[in-house]
Amino acid sequence: MARVLVLVNSVGLLLFGSEMFLVGANRPPAPVNVSVMHLRADSATVSWEVPEGDIIIGFSISQQRMDGKMQRFIREVNTTSRSCVLWDLEEETNYIIQVQSIGLYGESQASKRVPFRTLKKTDRFPSNSSNQDDPTVQGLDKARHLQTGEMIIIVVVLLMWAAVIALFCRQYDIIKDNDSSNSKEKVKPSSERTTPEHHSGGLLRSKFHHSVSSINIIEV
Repeated sequence: MARVLVLVNSVGLLLFGSEMFLVGANRPPAPVNVSVMHLRADSATVSWEVPEGDIIIGFSISQQRMDGKMQRFIREVNTTSRSCVLWDLEEETNYIIQVQSIGLYGESQASKRVPFRTLKKTDRFPSNSSNQDDPTVQGLDKARHLQTGEMIIIVVVLLMWAAVIALFCRQYDIIKDNDSSNSKEKVKPSSERTTPEHHSGGLLRSKFHHSVSSINIIEV
Protein backbone atom coordinates (compact mmCIF):
# COMPACT_ATOMS: atom_id res chain seq x y z
CA MET A 1 0.00 0.00 0.00
CA ALA A 2 2.81 2.39 0.85
CA ARG A 3 4.49 1.63 -2.46
CA VAL A 4 1.29 2.49 -4.30
CA LEU A 5 1.02 5.87 -2.52
CA VAL A 6 4.65 6.66 -3.28
CA LEU A 7 4.09 5.77 -6.94
CA VAL A 8 1.00 7.99 -7.18
CA ASN A 9 2.80 10.91 -5.58
CA SER A 10 5.74 10.48 -7.92
CA VAL A 11 3.49 10.46 -10.98
CA GLY A 12 1.65 13.57 -9.71
CA LEU A 13 4.87 15.47 -9.13
CA LEU A 14 6.15 14.41 -12.53
CA LEU A 15 3.00 15.63 -14.27
CA PHE A 16 2.98 18.89 -12.33
CA GLY A 17 6.64 19.50 -13.08
CA SER A 18 6.13 18.74 -16.76
CA GLU A 19 3.21 21.19 -16.95
CA MET A 20 5.21 23.88 -15.22
CA PHE A 21 8.12 23.25 -17.55
CA LEU A 22 5.89 23.54 -20.62
CA VAL A 23 4.29 26.73 -19.34
CA GLY A 24 7.66 28.22 -18.49
CA ALA A 25 9.03 27.25 -21.87
CA ASN A 26 6.12 28.92 -23.65
CA ARG A 27 6.40 32.14 -21.69
CA PRO A 28 7.76 35.02 -23.77
CA PRO A 29 11.22 36.38 -23.10
CA ALA A 30 11.72 39.58 -21.19
CA PRO A 31 11.72 42.85 -23.16
CA VAL A 32 15.08 44.31 -24.10
CA ASN A 33 16.46 47.78 -24.83
CA VAL A 34 14.08 49.46 -22.40
CA SER A 35 14.59 53.23 -22.48
CA VAL A 36 12.92 56.41 -21.28
CA MET A 37 12.66 59.42 -23.58
CA HIS A 38 10.79 62.68 -23.99
CA LEU A 39 11.16 63.53 -20.33
CA ARG A 40 9.00 66.31 -18.93
CA ALA A 41 7.92 67.55 -15.53
CA ASP A 42 4.79 65.36 -15.41
CA SER A 43 5.24 62.76 -18.16
CA ALA A 44 7.70 60.47 -19.89
CA THR A 45 7.64 57.92 -22.69
CA VAL A 46 8.85 54.34 -22.18
CA SER A 47 9.88 52.22 -25.16
CA TRP A 48 11.21 48.68 -25.48
CA GLU A 49 11.85 45.87 -27.94
CA VAL A 50 10.69 42.25 -28.01
CA PRO A 51 12.72 39.38 -29.52
CA GLU A 52 11.26 38.15 -32.80
CA GLY A 53 9.42 34.84 -33.09
CA ASP A 54 7.29 35.19 -29.96
CA ILE A 55 3.58 35.97 -29.89
CA ILE A 56 3.04 39.03 -27.70
CA ILE A 57 -0.48 40.19 -26.88
CA GLY A 58 0.27 42.97 -24.42
CA PHE A 59 2.63 44.46 -21.87
CA SER A 60 2.86 45.27 -18.18
CA ILE A 61 4.85 48.17 -16.71
CA SER A 62 5.89 48.60 -13.10
CA GLN A 63 6.50 52.24 -12.16
CA GLN A 64 7.92 53.04 -8.75
CA ARG A 65 9.48 56.03 -7.04
CA MET A 66 12.97 55.47 -5.73
CA ASP A 67 11.94 56.52 -2.24
CA GLY A 68 9.34 53.72 -2.28
CA LYS A 69 6.38 55.99 -1.51
CA MET A 70 4.41 55.11 -4.62
CA GLN A 71 4.17 52.17 -7.00
CA ARG A 72 1.94 51.88 -10.04
CA PHE A 73 1.23 49.03 -12.45
CA ILE A 74 0.12 49.59 -16.02
CA ARG A 75 -1.23 46.57 -17.86
CA GLU A 76 -2.58 46.53 -21.41
CA VAL A 77 -3.50 43.57 -23.62
CA ASN A 78 -4.63 43.11 -27.22
CA THR A 79 -2.01 45.52 -28.44
CA THR A 80 1.22 45.36 -30.38
CA SER A 81 2.51 48.68 -29.08
CA ARG A 82 6.11 48.87 -27.95
CA SER A 83 5.83 52.18 -26.10
CA CYS A 84 3.75 53.76 -23.36
CA VAL A 85 3.35 57.31 -22.01
CA LEU A 86 3.58 57.69 -18.24
CA TRP A 87 1.32 60.48 -16.96
CA ASP A 88 0.80 62.26 -13.64
CA LEU A 89 4.44 62.19 -12.65
CA GLU A 90 5.91 64.55 -10.09
CA GLU A 91 8.54 67.06 -11.09
CA GLU A 92 12.18 66.50 -10.15
CA THR A 93 11.44 63.00 -8.92
CA ASN A 94 13.42 59.79 -9.42
CA TYR A 95 11.55 56.77 -10.76
CA ILE A 96 12.35 53.17 -11.65
CA ILE A 97 10.48 51.19 -14.29
CA GLN A 98 10.39 47.57 -15.42
CA VAL A 99 8.56 46.12 -18.41
CA GLN A 100 7.07 42.65 -18.92
CA SER A 101 5.70 41.12 -22.11
CA ILE A 102 2.36 39.29 -22.00
CA GLY A 103 2.08 36.18 -24.16
CA LEU A 104 -0.51 33.48 -24.70
CA TYR A 105 0.76 31.44 -21.76
CA GLY A 106 1.59 34.12 -19.26
CA GLU A 107 3.95 37.00 -18.59
CA SER A 108 7.65 37.15 -19.16
CA GLN A 109 10.30 37.90 -16.61
CA ALA A 110 10.68 41.55 -15.75
CA SER A 111 13.19 43.56 -17.73
CA LYS A 112 16.16 45.31 -16.22
CA ARG A 113 15.40 48.17 -13.88
CA VAL A 114 15.67 51.51 -15.69
CA PRO A 115 15.92 54.69 -13.60
CA PHE A 116 14.99 58.20 -14.76
CA ARG A 117 14.29 61.62 -13.30
CA THR A 118 11.59 64.09 -14.31
CA LEU A 119 12.33 67.71 -15.16
CA LYS A 120 11.25 70.97 -13.57
CA LYS A 121 8.08 72.68 -14.75
CA THR A 122 10.16 75.68 -15.80
CA ASP A 123 12.41 73.53 -17.99
CA ARG A 124 11.48 73.36 -21.64
CA PHE A 125 12.16 70.30 -23.68
CA PRO A 126 13.99 71.24 -26.90
CA SER A 127 11.63 71.17 -29.84
CA ASN A 128 13.15 69.14 -32.66
CA SER A 129 11.87 66.85 -35.38
CA SER A 130 12.28 63.70 -33.24
CA ASN A 131 9.59 64.94 -30.86
CA GLN A 132 6.88 65.01 -33.50
CA ASP A 133 6.23 61.27 -33.04
CA ASP A 134 5.96 61.58 -29.28
CA PRO A 135 2.38 60.89 -28.11
CA THR A 136 2.80 63.57 -25.46
CA VAL A 137 3.66 66.21 -28.05
CA GLN A 138 0.81 65.07 -30.26
CA GLY A 139 -1.61 65.32 -27.34
CA LEU A 140 -0.44 68.84 -26.50
CA ASP A 141 -0.74 69.92 -30.14
CA LYS A 142 -4.28 68.55 -30.31
CA ALA A 143 -5.20 70.38 -27.12
CA ARG A 144 -3.83 73.65 -28.56
CA HIS A 145 -5.78 73.16 -31.78
CA LEU A 146 -8.95 72.44 -29.83
CA GLN A 147 -8.50 75.54 -27.69
CA THR A 148 -7.91 77.71 -30.77
CA GLY A 149 -10.95 76.28 -32.53
CA GLU A 150 -13.15 76.78 -29.48
CA MET A 151 -12.05 80.41 -29.17
CA ILE A 152 -12.84 81.04 -32.85
CA ILE A 153 -16.30 79.51 -32.45
CA ILE A 154 -16.99 81.60 -29.34
CA VAL A 155 -15.92 84.82 -31.10
CA VAL A 156 -18.10 84.04 -34.15
CA VAL A 157 -21.13 83.31 -31.95
CA LEU A 158 -20.63 86.56 -30.01
CA LEU A 159 -20.37 88.55 -33.23
CA MET A 160 -23.57 86.96 -34.54
CA TRP A 161 -25.41 87.80 -31.33
CA ALA A 162 -24.14 91.39 -31.48
CA ALA A 163 -25.37 91.70 -35.08
CA VAL A 164 -28.80 90.32 -34.14
CA ILE A 165 -29.10 92.72 -31.19
CA ALA A 166 -28.05 95.70 -33.33
CA LEU A 167 -30.60 94.75 -36.02
CA PHE A 168 -33.34 94.42 -33.41
CA CYS A 169 -32.53 97.83 -31.93
CA ARG A 170 -32.54 99.38 -35.40
CA GLN A 171 -35.94 97.89 -36.22
CA TYR A 172 -37.29 99.03 -32.87
CA ASP A 173 -36.17 102.63 -33.53
CA ILE A 174 -37.77 102.59 -36.98
CA ILE A 175 -41.09 101.30 -35.59
CA LYS A 176 -41.00 103.90 -32.80
CA ASP A 177 -40.36 106.73 -35.28
CA ASN A 178 -43.24 105.56 -37.48
CA ASP A 179 -45.61 105.47 -34.50
CA SER A 180 -44.61 109.03 -33.53
CA SER A 181 -45.19 110.30 -37.10
CA ASN A 182 -48.61 108.66 -37.28
CA SER A 183 -49.63 110.21 -33.96
CA LYS A 184 -48.64 113.69 -35.13
CA GLU A 185 -50.57 113.31 -38.38
CA LYS A 186 -53.71 112.30 -36.49
CA VAL A 187 -53.50 115.28 -34.13
CA LYS A 188 -52.86 117.92 -36.87
CA PRO A 189 -56.32 118.04 -38.67
CA SER A 190 -58.24 118.53 -35.43
CA SER A 191 -56.03 121.42 -34.46
CA GLU A 192 -56.58 123.06 -37.82
CA ARG A 193 -60.38 122.90 -37.43
CA THR A 194 -60.29 124.56 -34.02
CA THR A 195 -60.62 128.36 -34.12
CA PRO A 196 -57.83 129.91 -32.13
CA GLU A 197 -58.88 132.20 -29.35
CA HIS A 198 -57.24 135.65 -29.49
CA HIS A 199 -56.48 137.52 -26.34
CA SER A 200 -57.81 140.72 -27.81
CA GLY A 201 -61.12 139.08 -28.65
CA GLY A 202 -60.85 140.26 -32.25
CA LEU A 203 -63.14 137.68 -33.79
CA LEU A 204 -65.91 138.08 -31.20
CA ARG A 205 -65.63 141.89 -31.34
CA SER A 206 -65.95 141.86 -35.13
CA LYS A 207 -69.13 139.79 -34.96
CA PHE A 208 -70.55 142.03 -32.24
CA HIS A 209 -69.72 145.20 -34.23
CA HIS A 210 -71.42 143.76 -37.31
CA SER A 211 -74.57 143.03 -35.28
CA VAL A 212 -74.64 146.55 -33.83
CA SER A 213 -74.27 148.10 -37.28
CA SER A 214 -77.17 146.04 -38.54
CA ILE A 215 -79.32 147.23 -35.67
CA ASN A 216 -78.39 150.89 -36.33
CA ILE A 217 -79.33 150.57 -39.98
CA ILE A 218 -82.71 149.20 -39.10
CA GLU A 219 -83.37 152.00 -36.63
CA VAL A 220 -82.53 154.67 -39.20
